[in-house]
Formats: sequence, C-alpha cells, structure tokens
Amino acid sequence: MNLSSLSASSASSHPLAPYGWDEGWEAEFAPYAGQGLLPGRVVRVDRGQCDVVTPGGTVRADTEFVVPRDPMKVVCTGDWVAVDPEGSDPLYVRTLLPRRTAFVRSTSSKRSEGQVLATNIDHVVICVSLAAELDLGRIERFLALAMSCSSGEALLHESALSWESGAQPVVVLTKADLVPDAVTLAHLVQDVETSAPGVSVLPVSATLGEGLDVLAAVVSGGTSVLLGQSGAGKSTLANVLLGEDVMDVQATRDVDGKGRHTTTTRNLLALPGGGVLIDTPGLRGVGLWDAGTGVGQVFSEIEELAAECRFHDCGHAAEPGCAVLAAVESGTLPERRLDSYRKLLRENQRIVAKTDARLRAEIRKEWKRRGAEGRAAMEVKRGRW
Repeated sequence: MNLSSLSASSASSHPLAPYGWDEGWEAEFAPYAGQGLLPGRVVRVDRGQCDVVTPGGTVRADTEFVVPRDPMKVVCTGDWVAVDPEGSDPLYVRTLLPRRTAFVRSTSSKRSEGQVLATNIDHVVICVSLAAELDLGRIERFLALAMSCSSGEALLHESALSWESGAQPVVVLTKADLVPDAVTLAHLVQDVETSAPGVSVLPVSATLGEGLDVLAAVVSGGTSVLLGQSGAGKSTLANVLLGEDVMDVQATRDVDGKGRHTTTTRNLLALPGGGVLIDTPGLRGVGLWDAGTGVGQVFSEIEELAAECRFHDCGHAAEPGCAVLAAVESGTLPERRLDSYRKLLRENQRIVAKTDARLRAEIRKEWKRRGAEGRAAMEVKRGRW
C-alpha cells in the first residue's frame, strides 16, 4: 500500500469523516497537529463563540483569536478550524483552515461589505415554495450567486471562480403537493429549467414523500447548504433528510403566504445517509457579490447571442446588428430574461465598482463615451451635421 492510499484510508476512518474530513483537510491541518491542537468543523456560530465538532465530540470555543477586520474572513458555519485540546479552559479557535468554497452575498449596509453565509460547500440547494407564485427573477438571482460560489483561492484574490470550480447548484421546488395537476407542475418545472440552464430542478413534497429520494441522493455526497426565503420549507426538508425533527417548523401566514423566521442561526448537521447539511435562516434580500461569472452562466444563451452582435461592446439596447435584440423580436429569447440579465449585470457592476477604483474610472469613461455618442446621434437626426 502506497503513502497516498494510507493517507486516504486514515482520513476515511477519522472520527470527523462523517462531517467531510478527507486527506486534503488532513494535509492542511498537519502543521497544527504538531502544536497539539485538534481539528474541528464549526457547526454553529453566535455571539463571539462557536460550537465545533472535534474527534472527541462537540465543544464550545471562543473566537477571540480569529476576529479579523475583513468581514469575509470571520468564522462561519462550515469552516474547518484548529482548536485547543480538551481540558483547556477556556477553549479557543486558534486558526481557520483555507476555505475551499464560500457562499457570499452583499450586506444591506451602505459600506458594500460581503457576508459569508456558509463555507466549504459542495451543493447549493435553492428552495422555492410552490405555495406562492414563482418569482423567476429571484431564482436567477440565487443561481447567479450560487454559480459564483468562490473557492478559497478566489476569496484571497477577490475574484470569483467558475461554477465548475465551486459548489453545484440545484433548485428544489418544495410543497409540490399543492400543485395536484401534473401538467401544471410540469409547466412550472419547465419554466424554472428555462431560467436555470444546466441546473437540476427537483419538485418535492415533504408531506407525500415525493422526490425526496432524488434529493437525498444529491446531498449524500459532500456538504450542502439550504437557501431560500422564509416559508420555503427548508427546515421541513432538513428534518425529513435527517430523519428526525431537529429544526423548528412553523406554518406560513394565511394572510400573505409568507413564512416566519423559525431558523435564526446557521446549523451544520451530519446526515444519516452520508453528507452534511447546513440549514440557514430565511433570506429576505439576496444582494449580489462579485457574481459576474454567475450571471454569465445563468444567462448563457444571452452570452452566446452577444458573441454574434455586430459590435463587440454592444449594450443590447438599440444598436444595429444586435443578435440579442433580434432574438427577442423573433420570440426565441423572452424579453423578461433580457430585462433580468440587464438588472443583475448593473447591480453586480455597482457592487464591484464600490470596491474597485479602476473599475469605477472605466465605468465613468464608458458613460461619457456613450453620452457623447448619444449627443452625436441626436445632432445627426436634427440635420445639423
């Protein structure tokens, strides 16, 4: 047996293997093992402390030594850490191991900060309730973030890697039993598939148990995070996948069909069938954060059409020879898709520009150029030239 086989065997038999420990994490942790520290994975964070599952069980540890100024590097559910050995009083998290992936959204503050919702994830499960009218624009927004789910290297270099390098997204249409007509349900699935090219779309019913076997198979490998609005059925799904009522569940409001915030923290739980699940509180707002790559992938058909436009910098507004506008006119591209694409691109550009002085200058230069072109076109139209 060679050294790599021995390492893989050691990692698979490790007490933390059910939580995602593998030979890669073993190698990352090696320098800290010699310092007498223990490896662990953060399963919950609140008020300057966190619960960490270690080879000896779950411990409560202080995060005082890992409180950076950069909000993107604060301890988060899903992080792998080096923690003081049992018996230390108090216990401290001494360092974070480099993140493989992180799901990040922009905060609602005016400082344009990113908020890390979950780390070291392999699947982003976007939960959408069929109890309410489908909001395809919101689904596209979630997907743009999921497909830009950054790797640890990307976080260090402040750029997002491609979908293939990060977490795999899947859209789960919950409460499918509320759509008893199979034809209607098929149309709803098709609408979402059109808005999520290349992404699996799974209708499920926790009440009837339909579609859960497929979802369980998806989340059985690696770490999955459940995302969605309140009332989307995330906690119900988590309980079904866990095989017990671990997460609190409340009914949606009859007045508007919206959910109540029953989950208030992000919790990491090992699944009985393999894999790890992170349940999150309902998200009212989902601001983009450096999601240019994700937007391009969600709207891949528009990006492909754009390559056929007469001008390489076509804005798809009123330019001659625009393949995108031609597709809208012919009906092959829904105008709603183009509007959503434009909106997300503008929003992402604003977010990135706030943290990139060079990009801000380029945007101002582009605005001036287009303004000059517009004024020149008006002069020609008035017959002054």
